[in-house]
Amino acid sequence: MENGDDWLAHDKLQHFILCFTITIIVSFLASRTKYSLLRRRSISIGCVLSLTAGAAKEFADELGFFKSAGGSVKDAVADIIGVLVAVIALNLWNSFCSRDRSVQFEQTPGYEMV
Repeated sequence: MENGDDWLAHDKLQHFILCFTITIIVSFLASRTKYSLLRRRSISIGCVLSLTAGAAKEFADELGFFKSAGGSVKDAVADIIGVLVAVIALNLWNSFCSRDRSVQFEQTPGYEMV
C-alpha cells in the first residue's frame, strides 16, 4: 500500500477530476428530476455517489483487481478534494443563478407585484 505514491502524481489528478465530474453530473441530473426530494438533496446525492465510486476503486485496488500498488489514502484524499471543490462550485452556481433570476424579474418592465 502506498509504495512510491507521490502527492502530485498524475493518478491524483485523475481521482480529483473523476470525483469532481461525477459530483457535478449526478447533482445536475438529480436537480432536474420531477421528484422534489431528489431535487432538494441533489448535491448530497452527487457527493455520496462520487465518494462511493472512489472508495470502491480504492477497495478494488487493494484487492488487486487493477494494476496498481494497492489502495492509497492519498488517492482517497484527492477524491475528497474533488468532491469539495465540486460542492463549492455548485453552491456558487446555485447562488449566482438564483440571484440572476430575481434580478431579471425585478427589472422586467410592465409587471407589477400584486
